[in-house]
Amino acid sequence: MSNADTADGGPDKTNINIRVTEMFLEDIDATWREEGYNSRSEFIRDALRDAVRHPGLTRESWKEIAAVEHARRTGESESFSREEVLGEDE
Repeated sequence: MSNADTADGGPDKTNINIRVTEMFLEDIDATWREEGYNSRSEFIRDALRDAVRHPGLTRESWKEIAAVEHARRTGESESFSREEVLGEDE
């Protein structure tokens, strides 16, 4: 992808087309809204960026990360302070 600037001052962007089931699209839309993204495109760009930046992570790893994050956000997991994790509270 080119680093040339567009009229809005950002890098050039290219449209891509993907096919997903309606059910998966509903999941995507619910997720980007719940996560506070401004748009579906912003959410998908972040997901793709993560996949490219961290190619060594397996699908199972991402599922585990998502499950832990969900538990943290919903209060279903115990929270620890930085000091507790580093053992500095002793």
